[in-house]
Amino acid sequence: MEFLKTGLSAMLALCISGVSCVSTAPKMHTLNIKSTKELKEFFRYKGKNTPVISGHRGGMVKGFPENSIETFENTLRHTPAFYEIDPRLTKDSVVVLMHDATLDRTTNGKGKVSDYTYAELQQFRLRDPEGHVTDYKIPTLKEAILWSRGKTVLNLDRKDVPPEMTAKILTECKNDIIMITVHTAEQAKFYHDYNPNWMFSVLVKTEEAFAEYVAAGIPYSNMMAYIGPENKPENKILLDMLHAKGVMAMISAAPTYDKLPNAAERAENYRETFAQGVDVLESDLPIEVSEAINDRR
Repeated sequence: MEFLKTGLSAMLALCISGVSCVSTAPKMHTLNIKSTKELKEFFRYKGKNTPVISGHRGGMVKGFPENSIETFENTLRHTPAFYEIDPRLTKDSVVVLMHDATLDRTTNGKGKVSDYTYAELQQFRLRDPEGHVTDYKIPTLKEAILWSRGKTVLNLDRKDVPPEMTAKILTECKNDIIMITVHTAEQAKFYHDYNPNWMFSVLVKTEEAFAEYVAAGIPYSNMMAYIGPENKPENKILLDMLHAKGVMAMISAAPTYDKLPNAAERAENYRETFAQGVDVLESDLPIEVSEAINDRR
């Protein structure tokens, strides 16, 4: 299979259609996407099974907390990737990155994120996947968006932030090289009407769901489709339909293959996902995914 090449060159093949991956000190492999035209071209299906990696919450390895800029940078030291992140509101309406509604699992704080002001949250430190407290603080969405320019693409998941607020922040940051997760055609239409340049990770598990996005006026070029958490025979119908329109398809290994206890078994499932025709693999372990698809062993 063409994508199962050895070495970094296979991952650099991610940067298709004129979009360059460049290394910046210290050893950072960036997705150097400079315009919304390049963004749409990067996520356009072209008949190639070229692997694209998405770091779920940035990735989860010892010493690096989820949803932190430090983790984003660490992943880029190993592989080009884009990131799914989780915006949440503080008590004083600052948008920070935090997956859970509470602080307990991912920080040394306790209670709801929404019960603290942003300034109060700065007293806490983030925990890594093993529960160890790090020196890293909770970042704001604005900090992450500004950091991402010229390095990667952020995919904003849907938590408790009103769409109007998300749209306002993205506009203020003047960075349209982003993606927004939407679960319905109605959600996608709101953002598309606000800014027709924005990309969407759209939830598509049936042909009917895809048709709803098209009927809402969302261009194929603005969509990447999330089709579920596992490989299954029924996926071929969706893949053929999406690919015929130039739309890439993504599977998330976070709730499935990432949970397998054996690294070799995980690697085999990552490779098989791409072999079955999926274009994008979202994973808690993006570095492992990179190693798996660059290693024939």
